[in-house]
Amino acid sequence: MTDKHLSLLIGGFMPAVLFGIVATFQKVINKETIGMGPYLMGIGATILAIGALYSLWDRDLSITPRAGFYVVLFGILWTAAMICVAIALKRYNGQIGQLVSIYNMNTIVTVVIGLVVLSEWKNVNSMRLLAAAVLISLGGVLAANA
Repeated sequence: MTDKHLSLLIGGFMPAVLFGIVATFQKVINKETIGMGPYLMGIGATILAIGALYSLWDRDLSITPRAGFYVVLFGILWTAAMICVAIALKRYNGQIGQLVSIYNMNTIVTVVIGLVVLSEWKNVNSMRLLAAAVLISLGGVLAANA
């Protein structure tokens, strides 16, 4: 298997399966009695513990101030997104299948940022990305109206 194939398997397919399972747990958790604070602290404590264990295994504790800033920004944005999903599930009885189909349209946001900010437009087939964006949008609209 080539590095590209391994990259797609490990960084694409496996996270897709794991995030799919996580979304199901999101619905189950938010149907239980749990405040938003304990919900986020539980997730955060788990991430902290796994991060500590991984650091011991990997033995790489390097970090620059700039990387630290981006990590904190990532955490703030991810937490805000998870709060939005939790509120939609808990307070407004949202359907996880519909929500996931819409919020996974984040692919389009990521692609646009990658193309513009990270200059990835130099290395991709723009027409295929445009076609994928249209299909993703149509899928999100169809699922939201299911």
